[in-house]
Amino acid sequence: MTHKVIMLGNEAFARGAYEAGCKVSAAYPGTPSTEISEYIVKYDEIYSEWSPNEKVAMEVAIGASISGVRALASMKHVGLNVASDPLFTVSYIGVTGGLVAIIADDPGLYSSQNEQDTRAIARAAKVPVIEPSDSSEAKEFVKFAFELSEKYDTPVIVRSTTRLSHSQGMVELNDRVEIEDKPYVRNVAKNVMMPGNAKGRHLVVESREAALMIDGCNFPINKVEYNDKKIGIITSGIPYQYVKEAFPEASVLKLGLVNPLPRKLIEEFAANVETLYIVEELDPIIEEQVKSWGINAIGKEVLSVQGEYSANILRKAIGGEKIVTLPATEVPNRPPILCPGCPHRSVYSVLNKLKIHAAGDIGCYTLGAIAPLNVVDTTICMGASISSLHGMEKAKGKDYIKNWVAVIGDSTFMHTGINSLINMVYNKATGTVMILDNSTTGMTGHQDHAATGKTLKGEETYAVNLAELCRAVGVKHVHEINAFDVVSLEKTIKEAVALEEVVVIITKAPCVLLSKGPVVKQYRIDSEVCKRCGMCMKPGCPAITKKENGTIVINDTMCDGCGLCETACKFGAIKPVQLR
Repeated sequence: MTHKVIMLGNEAFARGAYEAGCKVSAAYPGTPSTEISEYIVKYDEIYSEWSPNEKVAMEVAIGASISGVRALASMKHVGLNVASDPLFTVSYIGVTGGLVAIIADDPGLYSSQNEQDTRAIARAAKVPVIEPSDSSEAKEFVKFAFELSEKYDTPVIVRSTTRLSHSQGMVELNDRVEIEDKPYVRNVAKNVMMPGNAKGRHLVVESREAALMIDGCNFPINKVEYNDKKIGIITSGIPYQYVKEAFPEASVLKLGLVNPLPRKLIEEFAANVETLYIVEELDPIIEEQVKSWGINAIGKEVLSVQGEYSANILRKAIGGEKIVTLPATEVPNRPPILCPGCPHRSVYSVLNKLKIHAAGDIGCYTLGAIAPLNVVDTTICMGASISSLHGMEKAKGKDYIKNWVAVIGDSTFMHTGINSLINMVYNKATGTVMILDNSTTGMTGHQDHAATGKTLKGEETYAVNLAELCRAVGVKHVHEINAFDVVSLEKTIKEAVALEEVVVIITKAPCVLLSKGPVVKQYRIDSEVCKRCGMCMKPGCPAITKKENGTIVINDTMCDGCGLCETACKFGAIKPVQLR
């Protein structure tokens, strides 16, 4: 029995895995891919987990595939960097049960540190990529990907983007297909990638690529729409929606298979249109290959390699239309800022006071880079705060980093920070590492991890003790401090940066958004006592504002009662009010 519902793209991906008979799903949260696992966990037929990082997630899925079941790994584009090591090798190994990876790119940089294009990595790894353009296709393409994987003995990437993952569309629901587990047969030549075996498997991969390029011409996920043949457009994914809106009368080749490209299909389409355009967000992956075949096409000459496209962008670039836009209504600038009551603000206020620089990492705490906190100086990738601090010390000496610390969140520390800390100890480094433990993966929407004591399914499990873990890898000086105890925090940081040893300071306070109960205490400013010195405003809490007449007030709809402002006030003008 079938029926139709409206689904988020990520929800549709999860539904596709369910209907395809997938049995194992592993992921690390990363916007815009996070919700895939949060929807998959609702299907009891699929074992689903948060893995410590994307490499582990990919390896879990690979192991499940080798054992004979259909398996899924999902992550954002930069997560694929972490998972590339196993991906490149499993391309040679192939699969037993179908193996699919859903990778979400982020054109427009809504929540990422770069705009890299997954298709480029897939080309290098020689892994097929299929790309849906709406929620309905998101579900169906995942099912097709599992079939493709098993037929051609290959992992398959389903590419998404932020716009697809986070937009909604109509999806027809179907029953789950129960796939019989494939028997495991020991096959060293196929599954053990030592050089002698890998040489043989490389030949298999090249043969597979050639077959997919030919067979792909007949895949139902590619669609040719002939209309006015004066303009022909080759496109895929979400840009197809913009193409249809901007040029409803044009002829369109909508590619579902974007690696390897179905060459004969493309050549035939190109021969049937007068002027050929290639519309693809980010890198000219399709364009470069098509032009290398001697086909005249227009692409990045008129379109950008940066950001998202839109129907208006295409109308201007291809149609030459002058786009008339109404003047934007003046809206107040709203820069990103830490939430009221965020424990990171307390930590950064102390670091700012001490004029200490921070090598930063990926998380909510990256916002410590902007005014008024101005503490974080670098942000590179997951786990890089600790490694980069180590590099600074080895380059400039111990004295150089006495006004530096590394800051990293608890989830990011479990992701790849552990390795960097081990490296510091092993290579006789000095330096202070601050783990800002807010008991969650905050930036992506409060997912659990190995140190929270709960699995993706919400089941109780062993919670890694961060302090014990740090001691176990050889750190002698490990301190655990309440993030809002600014007096102890200041004292400990001063002592830590003066030591010529590795020191770990774990600041502990849960993310303010984890609280399910009502606010029980807030703060008010006694205007009669307030000197208007502005010290309470230095940490940048959005609940505290200054009126035109200079009066400082606390917004009682935003105050979470953390008490940082009370600590900052030296005149006793800020006082607690018990609400319950």
